[in-house]
Amino acid sequence: MSTETNTITPAAERRDLVILGGGLVGMTLALAAARQGITSHVVDRADPAELTAEGADGRASAVSTASWNLFTNIGLAERLEHLGCPIDSIAVTDGMKPGRIDFRPEPEEGSLGRMFSNRDLRLALFEAARAEPAITWHTRAEVVSRERHAHGVSVVLGDGRKLTGSLLVAAEGRQSPTRDEAGVTFAKWDYRHCAIVTGLTHEKPHGGVAWEIFYPEGPFALLPLLDTADGKHRSALVWTVGQKDAPAISKLPDAIFVDEVTKRMHGIFGAIELAAPRMAYPLRFHHAARVVGDRLAVVGDAAHGMHPIAGQGLNLGLRDVGALVEVLVDGMRLGLEPGDAQLLARYEKWRSLDAFMVMSVTDGLNRLFGIPGRLPSAARRIGMGAVQRIPVLKRFFMDEARGVSGRLPELLQEA
Repeated sequence: MSTETNTITPAAERRDLVILGGGLVGMTLALAAARQGITSHVVDRADPAELTAEGADGRASAVSTASWNLFTNIGLAERLEHLGCPIDSIAVTDGMKPGRIDFRPEPEEGSLGRMFSNRDLRLALFEAARAEPAITWHTRAEVVSRERHAHGVSVVLGDGRKLTGSLLVAAEGRQSPTRDEAGVTFAKWDYRHCAIVTGLTHEKPHGGVAWEIFYPEGPFALLPLLDTADGKHRSALVWTVGQKDAPAISKLPDAIFVDEVTKRMHGIFGAIELAAPRMAYPLRFHHAARVVGDRLAVVGDAAHGMHPIAGQGLNLGLRDVGALVEVLVDGMRLGLEPGDAQLLARYEKWRSLDAFMVMSVTDGLNRLFGIPGRLPSAARRIGMGAVQRIPVLKRFFMDEARGVSGRLPELLQEA
């Protein structure tokens, strides 16, 4: 059975993968690999109890149709089914002016995705990991050295334990020390914006609609969540503000903050109240020039970080997971080990173009809607009106939102 280890031991059993980072992407990778018979050490410096404590993380994530297929295919659907709120449609508007787009799939196609609190996703992943013999989970663990050589990889932890495997995976997030130590270069820039994230309860039901309201200072997103146990309607708020304004907005008294949010909502949900603490996150773009090295694969936010405008950050990381697992399984069937350079080259080729395209579109949308003035606004609304009227264009954007465009890994396809 998998374990959360903290005791000092001189060495641990060799595993196929050594995954550094046990967050949403890293732990999903470990579980997806385990379902295919691939073993792993998962190392995380955090305490799972702190990560899953009430109020520790007020963020919510959009899980696309393809990503939900992944969770289903690795056995998490039963744990998560009742916790996610379906996204039945997406409304996109330029400051609530005429000319909005409504993305709504046909009834037989299901939803565009589901909204989950990050806490619920972590609880489900951690529960599954504890029950998985192919995963050895090392928590509250500091990595003091990493080594990659011709015959495998090794990691030494702060308490002296040495973990060995065939492939090292960097899944520590945007500030990945493993990626940086490997000399991976990346394009990056600062948006000079922050995302103010919190939860709201509101008078009117959201009807499963995710709202993306674009203002010159940044997008203002309302994302549907399940009603509370006592029947209150609930949504997550992701409000993009200028970096210089973020500290003041974060510290506004609750009543004034609610008034500012209410103005930007134009009454679509009626009266609102705060339902979670406010958290602020700086927004930056980065895209790794390479996502592999000698016996190294880079996944999730360690490889690519983008603006949350389209809610695709987690989904892009889960596509990394699906592609990497499929490449490893195919290679191991032929007798290759997980750290084989041929397999890593195939992973990089598969993921580089897809990640670049998604990130370029996201960055372009943010820049397009950030141009102030009446003329740019009118041009945007004409373009949005054209998308609303042309079924082929609407289908393209809906497929992108659902994550079903392009070549999908098997794990992200419907079983």
